[in-house]
Amino acid sequence: MIIDALRRYGTDSGRIGHAFAELHRLQAADLRALVAIMSAEGNGTPLTAGQLREQLSLSSGGASLVIDRLEQAGHIRRARDHPADNRVVHLRYTDQGKATGLAFFGSLGDRVHAILDGFTDEELQVITRFITAMADSARQHVQELEDRLPRIPESPGTNQPRSRPA
Repeated sequence: MIIDALRRYGTDSGRIGHAFAELHRLQAADLRALVAIMSAEGNGTPLTAGQLREQLSLSSGGASLVIDRLEQAGHIRRARDHPADNRVVHLRYTDQGKATGLAFFGSLGDRVHAILDGFTDEELQVITRFITAMADSARQHVQELEDRLPRIPESPGTNQPRSRPA
């Protein structure tokens, strides 16, 4: 029963993400980048371009293309807002990006909050522990799958392997 519910949730979450991406003419890597940037900023740890590149397993060039597309579309901005090092550039959601996401996902967020309100703090702790363990397991599985993929030869003149297209 739990596994079936997780499958349905995963499938429907993917469909929602694809609909958002199609509506806003985003590629798959763009959507993954937006989610990563939003999550990091929401947790108070905004991403740099390098951190986004690592998280999405992109080349430097691929990450730059994704960031440029998202910036040109008005979803994100680059910000030199590190308190101690002006060389650090964080990727931040723009007000337009937030408004776009809220317009699309707002009613879903309201539903999620209504569901969460139906659980006690103790139940939410158990749910959090379960979902975190499932997410960690899925991430580990993805990493194992990616590790098995054949290495793409290095780009000429670099020490970095070519990555899959962005």
